[in-house]
Amino acid sequence: MPVVKAKKAYKQEKLNCAQSVLRGFQEHLSVDEDQIAAAKQLGGGRAENGCCGALYAAGLLIREEEAKESIRLRFIAEAGSDKCREIRKLGRLSCGECVELAAGLLAEKLAIR
Repeated sequence: MPVVKAKKAYKQEKLNCAQSVLRGFQEHLSVDEDQIAAAKQLGGGRAENGCCGALYAAGLLIREEEAKESIRLRFIAEAGSDKCREIRKLGRLSCGECVELAAGLLAEKLAIR
């Protein structure tokens, strides 16, 4: 369900990629509205080191470094990079698809359906 909610947040609520991933996991991981609002600054390649905002938000929601790295590597395998601008340049995934991928990988890692 978090993946569906994340996709809906991106497409219907018009939240950015980072906000959408946070919204998707809002109920499961007690993400509050202030966290989602603050993530507005993480979209469009503005997350740390130019990271994809969706991937960055997924990383914010998981504590174990090994799990974060696993998600990051699987994300790169699909998207071609973990950097927003590179992903866009490659054209393998749209921003909405990055939201779906990051949310899906996080849900899988956390065993949330």
